Amino acid sequence: EKTVKAEIRGTDAKDDLAVVEVKIKDIEEDTLSKIKVATIGDSDKLSVGDASIAIGNALGYGQSVTTGVISALNREIEFDDDTSNFLIQTDAAINPGNSGGALLNMKGELIGINSAKISISGYEGLGFAIPINTARPIAEELVRNGSVTSRPVLGVACHRLSSMASSFYGLPQGLYVTGVAPGSGASAAGLQAGDVITHINDTLVENLSS
Repeated sequence: EKTVKAEIRGTDAKDDLAVVEVKIKDIEEDTLSKIKVATIGDSDKLSVGDASIAIGNALGYGQSVTTGVISALNREIEFDDDTSNFLIQTDAAINPGNSGGALLNMKGELIGINSAKISISGYEGLGFAIPINTARPIAEELVRNGSVTSRPVLGVACHRLSSMASSFYGLPQGLYVTGVAPGSGASAAGLQAGDVITHINDTLVENLSS
């Protein structure tokens, strides 16, 4: 096992992705000759029931390889008031340390980047990966810019007002704005802390993922 110095080129917390750069000159020749570039697959061609292989460093013990099947596509999960959409769900074991590892098909093609696992007592076989067709353009932008700049940003921080809180404070039910980013679309539209967002056009806003 050998260690090589690396630098972070960019990170994207929204999609749980990062690009790490390793300079060729820092890799010993005998090690460099053994490195093979992964073949990129097409995650749009996946079907439920396809076999999958998850590779990572589970629990920090070293390389781990687990197998399973694709059990769902375009899955949506919510963590800490943030929602990730269009994820690949697999029952290949994905544990802490697997995040950032490869999800492969049976041809050895990279079809996803392992991202998260529901680790609640009583739940097993719920591993998630970011489809490679989603991850690849994000990675390319991280290399170019160091961050994702093409994603539209509303520019507000909000908390959901429950019916009880709305009644207690005499406010309409919706999202209570706690802050507005300077120069953002929300700022230009005149939103400010203390406002309550109840609708977007004619759509009722009930939570942060509405």
